[in-house]
Amino acid sequence: MIDERPKKALIVGVSGQDGAYLAQFLLSKGYEVYGTSRDAQTSSFRNLLRLGIRDRVQAESMAPNDFRSVLQTIAKVEPDELYNLAGQSSVGLSFQQPVETLESISIGTLNFLEVIRFLERPIRFYNAGSSECFGDTGGAAADEMTPFRPRSPYAVAKAAAFWEVANYREAYGLFVCSGILFNHESPLRPERFVTRKIVASACRIAGGSEETLSLGNIAIARDWGWAPEYVEAMWLMLQQDQADDFVIATGQTHTLEEFTAAVFSSLGLDWREHVVTNASLFRPTDITVNRGNPGKAREKLGWLARHKMPDVVKMMVAEQQKGV
Repeated sequence: MIDERPKKALIVGVSGQDGAYLAQFLLSKGYEVYGTSRDAQTSSFRNLLRLGIRDRVQAESMAPNDFRSVLQTIAKVEPDELYNLAGQSSVGLSFQQPVETLESISIGTLNFLEVIRFLERPIRFYNAGSSECFGDTGGAAADEMTPFRPRSPYAVAKAAAFWEVANYREAYGLFVCSGILFNHESPLRPERFVTRKIVASACRIAGGSEETLSLGNIAIARDWGWAPEYVEAMWLMLQQDQADDFVIATGQTHTLEEFTAAVFSSLGLDWREHVVTNASLFRPTDITVNRGNPGKAREKLGWLARHKMPDVVKMMVAEQQKGV
């Protein structure tokens, strides 16, 4: 007899950019979607409201770094797929909160893996890895075989979580995998992320504000993609016959200066008239150039980034102008 019930997905970190877009994507696939917050009764779930899907996502309270909380939630929901998108997500903030960053990412991931092993249920698990784990690659495009050389507390934590996942896959035969995602942006990013900070400031200036935008090192280069496309790659990883890890990227790199120039240019402005460099915004250690090689994802998942940096800029600016 064929089981015709809809698949259940549990998204940890459903309030964030990726969690909200993933919830939207899975709902379009007919999934029953659950999302967690540390306190679901007080959380605003602002991004779910913004996408118009709040009433279709069933909220649960869960603390990822509390094993008992994780066990109770997973046992209650009984998900087919579990997406771990939680944890402190800012590289810059991780230098100020290294303990919170390490604990929220590495201990949370370990709890999910151990609960899946303990319950002995065929739960497929996606872990949000990060391109930050690669560190500086000398400008070479990083793929799944590139060694990790993390250069921030955030990257150290993500590297630890990646190896936890790999260990549980090999030791216990669990269907668990990590997506090593390069930078992916959207209007749902909070303004503490530099891309949204630039877009929001430029739109205000275009609207008559006389503010000056302060940025850190604008010589850094990043591989910027479009977040709604990247959540589709997460889902594709859990539909494979075998669990594996994948780099998800556009394969193109642009400097922060180029990103800034593109934003201001789209608004008819010269960025050099409105931007200053502030040394206090430089990180203690940073990655000069990050570039991804998504060849394996293209070959095995059939996934390819359709939008590159110039497209991302246009879409983010257009959305920002609606709210300015």
